[in-house]
Amino acid sequence: MPGDLPGVVEFRLGDVVDLLRPHPCGGREWLVDRLGADIGLRCRKCNRHVLLARRSVERRLGGFVERGDLAMSLAVAPKPRDVQTRVKQADR
Repeated sequence: MPGDLPGVVEFRLGDVVDLLRPHPCGGREWLVDRLGADIGLRCRKCNRHVLLARRSVERRLGGFVERGDLAMSLAVAPKPRDVQTRVKQADR
């Protein structure tokens, strides 16, 4: 699991995070709505959407206000390539 590695923060869809510096609108809380190498964040105050590199979000993270649903995050996570290959071979 990615969260088990030292120095890697496990983000979930639906997390509400507090970033160290406020958004220009004054809001500090952001909703995580996209995961990958880039993380999509939506300001909870003005509804502005930004896309930031995962490392940048990890550096700016002040903490978690709310945790999202783990099941939802796992459902949309990409499957490893070897699993997809085995599924295709089993269908033949």
